[in-house]
Amino acid sequence: MNKKFYITTTLPYVNAEPHLGFALEIIQADAVARYHQLLGEDVFFNFGTDEHGLKIYRKALEEKKDPKKYCDEYAARFDKLKEALNLSYNNFIRTTDPHHIKATREFWRRCDKSGDIYKKNYKAKYCVGCELEKTDSELENGRCPIHPNKELEIIEEENYFFRFSKYQKPLLDFYEKNPSFVIPESKSNEIKTFVKNGLQDFSISRLKSKMPWGIEVPGDPEHVMFVWFDALVNYISAVGWPDDKEKFEKWWPVIQLAGKDNLRQQTAVWQAMLLSAGLPNSKQIFIHGFITVNGQKISKSLGNTINPVEVAKKYGVDALRYYLLAKINPYDDSDFTFEKFEQAYNSELANGLGNLVSRVAKLCESSNKDFETSKPSLYERVEDSINDYRFDLALYTIWARISELDQEINIKKPWEKEDDELYQILKPIVLEIQKIAFNLKPFLPETADKIEKQYTQSKIKSGKPLFPRL
Repeated sequence: MNKKFYITTTLPYVNAEPHLGFALEIIQADAVARYHQLLGEDVFFNFGTDEHGLKIYRKALEEKKDPKKYCDEYAARFDKLKEALNLSYNNFIRTTDPHHIKATREFWRRCDKSGDIYKKNYKAKYCVGCELEKTDSELENGRCPIHPNKELEIIEEENYFFRFSKYQKPLLDFYEKNPSFVIPESKSNEIKTFVKNGLQDFSISRLKSKMPWGIEVPGDPEHVMFVWFDALVNYISAVGWPDDKEKFEKWWPVIQLAGKDNLRQQTAVWQAMLLSAGLPNSKQIFIHGFITVNGQKISKSLGNTINPVEVAKKYGVDALRYYLLAKINPYDDSDFTFEKFEQAYNSELANGLGNLVSRVAKLCESSNKDFETSKPSLYERVEDSINDYRFDLALYTIWARISELDQEINIKKPWEKEDDELYQILKPIVLEIQKIAFNLKPFLPETADKIEKQYTQSKIKSGKPLFPRL
């Protein structure tokens, strides 16, 4: 029986178009999912949309739409990413799905049964952009550092709270037993420090009279669940919990990808909630950095958002995938400019990979002999790099091989040789290009398929350039 592998991204809010920063996360997850498919594993790849909360409710009112209809329109736009970015996810969950709503209510009941849910009056500063309460120590100049253009709101009401403070020791014990639970190490250290400094219970409901767009709290129709409590449950509802025990046990636990602004919610809050509900923790969480554009944070107010679908249409989906995986540091923040993007396209895709594939195919055409097909394997360094989420290093390994083959061709000058000698020089190069195509499958699937089709013919013929020069 094949090994099972479950991977998920976070769920984007449906209050804006997909942007480059989210494309990074889903393309990284797609590369990991495709890699595990290559290993012959059964892969469950979850993606979807987060559709409740104040931010979405206000946006729907602003556009004079019913919140559910508003969500339907935006969810469809996110699901179109599958084709636009050539993604392999096989589950698209929406937090308005009836099954998810049922699962979330059952999850609430379990946490309540553990004695971890209680009611109290409270007053807090609230960032609608993050859909999170903010303490004074988290603010810069009295504003949320992630949404400095949004006024903080003061919330004063009676809410249900989750007993997060109870889980300081269990979380620290869990991190201790699972040292590679959070990748990279810098983010692992950051969350350990946060938990060591003490945990505050947090609000998990809103008064329905003020904010009706949410899942009703079991047994209390005056309250709806806070958006984060509801959304996090998608990772288990996606694999059949609580109705389909067999499906849940088949896939759980999960590998999660999330941006650094999600660190606390995914690696501490969600893990404490799982412990409270008596469920196993996630398997591993990879936290990636942000993309800046021309040195500035991506923001609608700055007008510097980049639509990944438009970039893929203009340059080709694999050109976008290559840049996000090879040139964006997976662990840290990285900058995107169209100048850097086009430079990488010309030097590494058109002149590097594209030129190698095209010149070798042309040389093969001038040989009378048939070329064989091997059963290629993954380079060990590529495997190690993907396992560490170092997509940049994996692609660096492949491009180093491309460069070596180019040098070998320049030294051996096969175009000056007679057919027998020409064939002897080209034979190992052809096999290596087949191997390069195989190694590209997780990253540039479309390009890998094109090379494979061209190079597994007994008579290799030249074709259209893979990446026409800009």
